[in-house]
Amino acid sequence: MTKPTPTFYVLHGEDEFTRSETLADFKRRLGGSDTADLNTTVLDGKKLTLGELRHACDAIPFLADRRLVIVEGLLSRLRGRRGKGLSESKQQLLDALVDYLPHLPPTTRLVLVEGHALPSSHLVLRLAREEEQGFVKRFDRPDDRSLPQWIRRRAEKRGGSLEPRAAHRLAAIVGANLRLLDQEIDKLVTFSGGDRSVTAEDVEVLVPYSQDAVIFDMVDALGHRDGSTASKTLHRLLEEGEHPLGLMGMIIRQFRLLIQVKALKGEGASPREVAKALGIHPFPARKLHNQAAHFTSDQLEKVYRHLSEVDVDIKTGKIEAEVALDLLVAGLAATEL
Repeated sequence: MTKPTPTFYVLHGEDEFTRSETLADFKRRLGGSDTADLNTTVLDGKKLTLGELRHACDAIPFLADRRLVIVEGLLSRLRGRRGKGLSESKQQLLDALVDYLPHLPPTTRLVLVEGHALPSSHLVLRLAREEEQGFVKRFDRPDDRSLPQWIRRRAEKRGGSLEPRAAHRLAAIVGANLRLLDQEIDKLVTFSGGDRSVTAEDVEVLVPYSQDAVIFDMVDALGHRDGSTASKTLHRLLEEGEHPLGLMGMIIRQFRLLIQVKALKGEGASPREVAKALGIHPFPARKLHNQAAHFTSDQLEKVYRHLSEVDVDIKTGKIEAEVALDLLVAGLAATEL
């Protein structure tokens, strides 16, 4: 026997990009854009009443077979187990919602959207798993290990392909911002024309954030006292047209962040807490968190003072910028900082 088409869906989790694509697909199935707009209602679940929800869901579709009702944030508002953690009014709303959902009109598709993963014990989540009319999908962001594979699959969906090194490089540069990654993948696949795989070199040339990532690489090399790699990285940036003063500013910023991260890490801060405290993306925060282990607090303070002195010498004309950068990298890569 064929399973009936679900009438209510629970889409939850932190992967906003893929979740939004799923919602867009729901809307496309309603027909043309004009018809879809007329038959789509978006409601704020943080203040929604059951009466308002029923009014939207029980309405008859206009010149279409179905109507789409999207509710954002209702289930988080009603999070909790029966009889625990909810006020009486919220408990009544949750119970009424659980009673109503299996009886939605067959012409309605109700989508309950949550930006965070819900606990498996949530009553509506359990109902959606148990009822034939229900459907649940959790949207988790890919972690660092699986992100390159996500990138390669996404490129294939775009009609192209990325070499493994290119996928890893793009993941390192952009991080887990899937919407931004998708834009860069589209650009890279368009550039390659679909006739060949995108290479790591293509990524370096076309992705505007690559220089920041290269600075990370250079500081990594300095942290490992690998002067040769650090020097090669520096000259590569210069050959690509990066202004010496701009590079100096990026290096100074990197070590300033490392000093802050080192202090936060000493207080027991996790990479996520570091990202929040400094107002930076979680991906570079994790890299900074790891980089900080290669330096002591005293070394970082000493490096930062030295960087400031070199910056002044360059700007006052005491030393040529490129020569200063070469001496700086050689000095920072020395065993004793």
